[in-house]
Amino acid sequence: MKKFLSCALALVMMLGCLSILSGCGKKEEWVVDENGLTELMIGGIGPLTGDYANYGLSVRNGAQIAVDEINAANPSGVDGFKLVLDFQDSQGKSDAATSAFGKLMDDGMKVSLGATLSGETEAVVAAGDSDGILMLTPSGSAVSAISGSKQAFRVCFSDPAQGKASADYIAQYGLATKVAVFYGSDNNYCVGLYETFAAECQVKGIEIVEVQTFTSSTSTDFSAQINKIAASGADLVFLPIYAAEAATFLTQAGDKLDGMKLFGCDGLDGILTKIDDTSRVDGLLMLTPFAADSTKANVQSFVAKYQEKYGTTPDQFAADAYDAVYTIVAAMKKAGITADNKDDFNKRLVAAMTEITVEGLTGTMTWTADGEPTKNAMAMEYQGGKAVLFDPTK
Repeated sequence: MKKFLSCALALVMMLGCLSILSGCGKKEEWVVDENGLTELMIGGIGPLTGDYANYGLSVRNGAQIAVDEINAANPSGVDGFKLVLDFQDSQGKSDAATSAFGKLMDDGMKVSLGATLSGETEAVVAAGDSDGILMLTPSGSAVSAISGSKQAFRVCFSDPAQGKASADYIAQYGLATKVAVFYGSDNNYCVGLYETFAAECQVKGIEIVEVQTFTSSTSTDFSAQINKIAASGADLVFLPIYAAEAATFLTQAGDKLDGMKLFGCDGLDGILTKIDDTSRVDGLLMLTPFAADSTKANVQSFVAKYQEKYGTTPDQFAADAYDAVYTIVAAMKKAGITADNKDDFNKRLVAAMTEITVEGLTGTMTWTADGEPTKNAMAMEYQGGKAVLFDPTK
């Protein structure tokens, strides 16, 4: 009997401990701060260290500016909510991004900014769908990054949209009739841009006279490719690549490509931080939805706050992230979500995404059911160590 009672008591104690642990280990569904405001955690993921840290840092910083700005403008909360940003380092690796997403969910994330790079965004979208959470990536541009998801959207252009828009821009303003292309053949971002660019060039009557490629394992010496491009007779070199590889390309090219225009997309943003001799970047054109030197009041306010807080000029990744946070708030308001009426939070938020129009730093945006944004693009030109709005009429 004594043995039975001891075993029974042990079992009761064990079950009690398990109950306590499960209760203590689970974070409250919604956290209320000391001022009675319901915390709305927005989670973000991206490289804060490593070769692509400039992209992740820009996204994190731009989102933080928006969160701070919105909270300051709404001391009683946005319909009872206080925004909180938690941004995790992925180191640019898909597996680390997946782990970071799980941690954010454990910590109480309610809305996700997805991830910064396309590959890591694609890696976490399935988890977002499984958890029933809205995912709005500022910069995951590959079609595959959000395809197939009914809860994932993006603020940036998709790669195909950028490739097509680049060819259209070049044709519209007569920048070239003969083009050479240099891209990473093992990178989805580069390939997606190249394929739609090439298809649209054919439609617009632009001749692609030379195509040169590289891979991640051959990204340190581009001399052979540069020589072939220099001899191609091209008017313009299209560079659908990232800033680090573009810096290597321009440094090694020296004056071999003099007389040829250079044109790239959003992956080039941040190139001034990747190259030792910034004069090599002069004349480089970059398709973008954001110009830091715009005279628009909202842009100048953002730029001033960003420079004060981070000591540098924001790029389009920062602007896209800023717009993403404001888009989340716009969707909440459209859905009628408040701290006292937050049932089916993400279901209502997702439904509202196709019903809103957002006047952002990166343009006037609407979204289709497949998560794609509609907005206009422009081009920036690097001159004298900074990017300025390009005037194609000059």
